[in-house]
Amino acid sequence: MCGVFGIIYKEEKENLGKILTEAAQRLVYRGYDSVGISAITIDGKVELRKDVGIVDEVSERLKFNELKGFKGIAQLRWATFGTPSQKNSQPHYDCDKDMVGAHNGNIINMVQLRKSFLEENHTIRSENDGEIVVHAIEKFYDQYREMNVAIQKAAELLKGDFACVITRIDDDKMYCVKRGSSLYLGVGNDFICASSDLPSIIPLTRRIVPLKDGEYVEFTHNRFTIRDIKTGQPIEREPQVMDISAEATSKLGYDHYMIKEIYEQPEKVSALLEFLRFDMDLSRYTNILSRSRHIFLVGAGSSYHAALVGSYLFNKLSRKVAIAVEAGRFLENYSDSVSKEDVVILISQSGETKDVINVLNAIEDKTTVLSIVNVMGSTVMMRSLLNIPLCCELEISVPATKTFMNELVVLYYLASKMSFDDVYMKDIKTLPTLLKDALQTSLPQVQELLNSEIDFSNSYMLGYGISHGIALEGALKIKEVVYNHIEGVYSSEFKHGPLSSVCENYPVFFITHSSQANMIISHINEVTCRKGTAVVLSNKSDEIFANATKIIEYPDCPWYLSPFLSVVPLQLFAYHLSVKNGVNPDLPRNLSKTVTVD
Repeated sequence: MCGVFGIIYKEEKENLGKILTEAAQRLVYRGYDSVGISAITIDGKVELRKDVGIVDEVSERLKFNELKGFKGIAQLRWATFGTPSQKNSQPHYDCDKDMVGAHNGNIINMVQLRKSFLEENHTIRSENDGEIVVHAIEKFYDQYREMNVAIQKAAELLKGDFACVITRIDDDKMYCVKRGSSLYLGVGNDFICASSDLPSIIPLTRRIVPLKDGEYVEFTHNRFTIRDIKTGQPIEREPQVMDISAEATSKLGYDHYMIKEIYEQPEKVSALLEFLRFDMDLSRYTNILSRSRHIFLVGAGSSYHAALVGSYLFNKLSRKVAIAVEAGRFLENYSDSVSKEDVVILISQSGETKDVINVLNAIEDKTTVLSIVNVMGSTVMMRSLLNIPLCCELEISVPATKTFMNELVVLYYLASKMSFDDVYMKDIKTLPTLLKDALQTSLPQVQELLNSEIDFSNSYMLGYGISHGIALEGALKIKEVVYNHIEGVYSSEFKHGPLSSVCENYPVFFITHSSQANMIISHINEVTCRKGTAVVLSNKSDEIFANATKIIEYPDCPWYLSPFLSVVPLQLFAYHLSVKNGVNPDLPRNLSKTVTVD
């Protein structure tokens, strides 16, 4: 949660405010409770403007674009410590306003440190933990008069996971710290910048330096030094050129990133399949899985739903038990019992999801850790033995769409490789074309459903077998961007309690495939005989459709490709219902793209 960006140039920039504002706009999915920027001139003048609200409205009101300088910091806040307010907005000053900084993450001993700093006569202006980071560094700078020592000492004092950017007003340096929250360094021709995420860097430069937890960087406009935060020892690491296009950060004429990313799915699946054909580590990856005692598929949110589908595919295609489990639950239920004979696959869009990193911290010395991650250079990717990238470029909208699709592709591909049955590998090659068909044929059916008299404010979404994970994902998409209550349930479990909710016209979605007709028809009739409305998503099946109230038909396919195609109309349904209700689906309330807090 939260996003922070800092940049330093060689010379004054008349448009520094504009540069900082545009960087903030590209990080808006990380927090939209408040926003602020600070700009510092070479002669030591600083301006800090911040307030509650989203970037565009605050920028216009406070005239961010007017600010000039050679270095500056921007921050987007997703509130945890301190209510959304002007004083709790970031960046923050130190006591004497000769230091300014901002952070992303949580300082869990914030209350104790705030009390301590007040007793030491620090000038505390907020209830926000980001200010405590600044004061912790100030405390030790005042004692040692050296920023490197101050940062190292402050890190010992601060408890929690965070990243921060901080600078003194009177010098030509900036500093950034990575400890448990995402942070990247970007190296340009006449500047160096640091950011919580790549979308704010890529339009400026594609030369990226991934940072590891426990590192901090001292940088000017043309040089940087990475250091170990405990010892202060320098660490050598060269920039990498990221293969991400600047267009990935643009909507390219679409109204929202979410719908753009939905329609990118055929292209991104095709790119991933091409990559997997030539991935030299894939055989090593599958060999490790084949030799394992237990396989755990661990993720959070959409990644967990992909894991549920993957668990089914491993069982049916490769006859291998793979246990899908939410990251938080894995930590409590399994982390003490895994061994070197087991394999844990961590699945994460960002590679910085805090719940997933908690698992990584608990098990990396106990067992084999593999990963499936979209963001190259992320914490999970760099600390895994092997990683399979999702090849999605940037996903900017908060709800996962194309990354969820490619997580399914990777899990399917692994299960297929381990099955030694060529038919599965042959059929996955048809997926990009099938997805194009699904996008084209689903839209008018979705629009017809949205124009019906059905009240979707409260509903259930059911799936059986391979469709269960898709039912959970479809329900999550609607909850995320529509704010309606909808609960995803395993279809055969519905009669064990939730069925009591059904009354006349009550909508229940069924996500299914023609191969499940014998089971799903009974479940549908449990709803319709009580005058409920059964909305069925399936490939062509006269048997199933004869029992449905409403139908959305996706292209015909074998059962093992049904998850890919059935999720498409659900994504479109959630998106268009969101827009119809006046919600911005890219920025759903209370949510953030990368969840970096417990």
